[in-house]
Amino acid sequence: MSYGTALRTEISDAGVTPLIGIYDMYSASVAAQHYNGMFVSGFGFAASYYGLPDIGYIAWPDMVGFVQRLRLAFPRQHLLVDIDDGYVDPEVACHVIEHLETIGASGVILEDQKRPRRCGHVSGKQILPLEEYLDKLELVLATRTDLVVVARTDATDEHEILRRAEALAATDADVLLVDGVRSIEWIRKVRGVIGSKPLLFNQIAGGLSPRLSLSELDELGVDVAIYSTPCLFAAHTAMSHALRQLRANDGRLDPIGDGEVGVAESIALLEHNISRHHPRSRDREPGLTGASQQ
Repeated sequence: MSYGTALRTEISDAGVTPLIGIYDMYSASVAAQHYNGMFVSGFGFAASYYGLPDIGYIAWPDMVGFVQRLRLAFPRQHLLVDIDDGYVDPEVACHVIEHLETIGASGVILEDQKRPRRCGHVSGKQILPLEEYLDKLELVLATRTDLVVVARTDATDEHEILRRAEALAATDADVLLVDGVRSIEWIRKVRGVIGSKPLLFNQIAGGLSPRLSLSELDELGVDVAIYSTPCLFAAHTAMSHALRQLRANDGRLDPIGDGEVGVAESIALLEHNISRHHPRSRDREPGLTGASQQ
């Protein structure tokens, strides 16, 4: 089973498929202990790799290189990759699609923003004319072989949200995302105009969308949930706390308590990622495990 087919199959099954946003190899190593799917978040990657906000700094070779490292370390995880606007040009978008499919990505999200782009949960977003985005999307769909393609709109006008959702649902995109959707009512409205097309919901702490459980999303007809930033924001909080404690303790490290991480636990986690430790039989096919691949 190919990576795209494995993700597509899981999305089509009953229930909501959760994909956890990761921002570097270490956060991915932790996430893999708990979930069998990752979302390669543009927000997280821009923050981690460049130390910059997610407003268009990502260069596609950097993202491709990151996904390649992820796939080598995590041969059985779903990897849904944020490719923003396809790096502006439709031909570049298709070139990136071919790279990602070759190295084993499971799917991509392609948005309809135009530059300068913004995080989907902040103000100031601008969108391409619908026909221009559809041309880019259709070229990407014609290029992919098996990769799952999520068509994303960042429209904010209520009429435009529904117009674009309906238009995107009529394409061969596998999944639809309306980013920054502000209420349960609007999830229902989008669900009502897209027919049987699978629907993705993006949750980000402090963002525009309501905080909903997987059970609640399932009742609303959502098929996929991505969590863009739980690892990034948790790391930020934990690092700030640890460094405040270190300063308060005059530079003396706290002892390692039960359930906490020291050098042995960290090394043990990372040793799982060494590629020669991974199965080389049919068992490394994606989707064969439950909660995680390790």
